[in-house]
Amino acid sequence: MADTTRHQIVVPDAMAGKRLDRVLAEMFPDYSRSRIRAWIEAGQVTLDDRRPRPRSLVHGGERVELVATIEKEEGAVEPQSLPLDIVYEDDALIVIDKPPGMVTHPGAGNPRNTVQNALLGFDPTLATLPRGGLIHRLDKDTGGLLIVARSLPALTRLTRAMQARQIRREYRAICHGVLTAGGCVDRPIGRHPVDRTRMAVREGGRAAVTHYRVSERYRAHTLCRVTLETGRTHQIRVHFQHLGHPLVGDPVYGRRLSIPAGADAALGEVLRQFRRQALQASRLEFEHPLSAESLAFSTGVSADMSRLIDALRKDARSQGSGGK
Repeated sequence: MADTTRHQIVVPDAMAGKRLDRVLAEMFPDYSRSRIRAWIEAGQVTLDDRRPRPRSLVHGGERVELVATIEKEEGAVEPQSLPLDIVYEDDALIVIDKPPGMVTHPGAGNPRNTVQNALLGFDPTLATLPRGGLIHRLDKDTGGLLIVARSLPALTRLTRAMQARQIRREYRAICHGVLTAGGCVDRPIGRHPVDRTRMAVREGGRAAVTHYRVSERYRAHTLCRVTLETGRTHQIRVHFQHLGHPLVGDPVYGRRLSIPAGADAALGEVLRQFRRQALQASRLEFEHPLSAESLAFSTGVSADMSRLIDALRKDARSQGSGGK
């Protein structure tokens, strides 16, 4: 099933000499250029009643008809009535706070009970958008803020903003070891050469840049604020492993359980029970896709990370480290 919209325009003389796909992308900014190119190749665009190619040059004055079809996804993803922590919503977008342990998109082994299932249950019209309008994703065991578009114009503009690094994403993370200062990791990330389910810093990978600042230091751990320039799979987790300071609890990129010497039983128990990466998407800053208003959203520390921070602070104070 698909939603279909028919557009008819005349190519302005000022666009003479340009490729058709670029012209249509400029004249229909609500659609991405890749989507427009696919429609041209599928025969859904006519130029003076003939079928053009994406690279066909225009002369100005031609009549263009575009049949825009957006496939619905109800058959692929089941709507479910699941709780959603909605931080903000309007007609163009939703910001949600995803709990750790919830998968973002359905996939192999996780066809239900995902964020996308919940979104379709909350707003069935999101089925007309790719991925239910989700602009980005978080790993299953990473909690925090996610942006969801509610219309194709919003989806297109937010996706472009993400690609242009115009959406600021900040995370809080707890890593092993004591970092002396903040810094930047600018190292490419690609598939691990042996274990293809993992990522790794490796030559020939995709560019990846992670910035981090120290928020608090403990005796054997550090609480950090992390921002991303890029959005590679497992980027923060892989980069902190590369630094030699993997995230606490990370089951893939972490290290074996390590309890500081002299720690009391309470800290030891909290560290033993923390079985996910200590990572949370804590803040988002971006322009509204339709009004261009500056938006900023933040979320409090998750309950399990709060317990861990409290235990680390108490341990640091008891040993005279101050926890800063």
